[in-house]
Amino acid sequence: MMPGPLASVSAGVLLLILTLVKPAAAEPPADSTQTSRTNTVRMFIDCRQCDKEYMRHEITFVNHVRDRNEAQVDILVTTQRTGNGGSEYTLTFLGQQEFSGINDTLTYHTKQSDTEEMIRNGLVKTMKIGLMRYVAKSPAANQISISFTTPEQETAFVDKWDYWVFSINTNTFMNGEQSSSSLSLFGSLSANRVTKDLKVNLSIGANHSRNTFDYEGYSYESVSDGKNANGLAVVSLDDHWSAGGTLSGYSSTFDNTDRAFAAGPAIEYDIFPYSESTRRQLRILYKLRFTSVNYVDTTLYNKLSEKLWSENLSISLDVKEPWGSAGVTVNGSHFLHDIGKYSIGLFGNLSLRLVEGLSLNLFGDYSRLHDQLSITKGGATQEEVLLQRRALETQYRYFVSVGLSYTFGSIFNNIVNPRFGSGGGGYSFSFSN
Repeated sequence: MMPGPLASVSAGVLLLILTLVKPAAAEPPADSTQTSRTNTVRMFIDCRQCDKEYMRHEITFVNHVRDRNEAQVDILVTTQRTGNGGSEYTLTFLGQQEFSGINDTLTYHTKQSDTEEMIRNGLVKTMKIGLMRYVAKSPAANQISISFTTPEQETAFVDKWDYWVFSINTNTFMNGEQSSSSLSLFGSLSANRVTKDLKVNLSIGANHSRNTFDYEGYSYESVSDGKNANGLAVVSLDDHWSAGGTLSGYSSTFDNTDRAFAAGPAIEYDIFPYSESTRRQLRILYKLRFTSVNYVDTTLYNKLSEKLWSENLSISLDVKEPWGSAGVTVNGSHFLHDIGKYSIGLFGNLSLRLVEGLSLNLFGDYSRLHDQLSITKGGATQEEVLLQRRALETQYRYFVSVGLSYTFGSIFNNIVNPRFGSGGGGYSFSFSN
């Protein structure tokens, strides 16, 4: 019997592997200069948004290790958005082992227009500066040279935009085949002004989605539209208290809303100082809201329009530490005209390093809903249900994700090899009958 295509390909792949891979006994002793650098600092970088391969290539005067327990310096990188649309990176240097108790914090700021290359260069430069205090206490200090570039004469800074930042975004998504096609359009405009004492966010947006299906003489077209406008103004009262207000307008065929307007005051208290917000927050936020709404179709409560007062209270905890990160938010709201029309939600996420190389990742949210006032009286068609084009009455929603990851092997992670891509894969094969 002649071997099939799968057997032939498998035999060829096996022969190639046997040709390229040498027996372990025949390998020469590993060159220690390629895997580890003697007499220098061992460093671990905890940053999900960083280009770690680039950092290993550029920061060559330390040993990069893959497990924080083996590191002498643990660098925790956290981020938050800034008023100009960019980001503030906070780099916390945590000394371990013989450097225990020697800690430091540096910040690096980016603009919205900064490219990925500019951002990663700036992060590497900041890391190098922060590492000097540790390298100076190691034998590798004799191989370090320091240079200084004389800055140009400084001039008085005048911001002609008065801290306002504007952004325009548009997106189009299209896909299709012989029996179906899909088109989605999105657009938004925002204007933000952020200073230490005042934060203002304004935005408008619209979306349009269209799906068509043709199958065995049956044709169906599904259309969904939405518009929204939002405004937020917040005044900083001190390092714990903030006060402000929100306003919004929106329409949505999904939510059976022809047009709606909502506005109201809000106040927030952070148990921790706002200056520590990149590492930890425990915020208590209260909102009072007035809403005037007109519906597309008559609701379950026989309403085509109504005016509503509601209040909302949320408590949020966010923590980022060397052991991982955790966040939980409890949120509750109800309408004042009928306290039985309420909703309660719980959201949480946890990324926990259990032991060396083993991490646990949890994410989930659960909502209890008794305030769906916009649900249509006539219900939804079968097509609208299957395509999720119309909100349905429900008493709860939930989402849960659980994951484990485990890494083991050499602690050193200095070498950069970009061949065949960072994933190390080449080609994939698929077979069909």
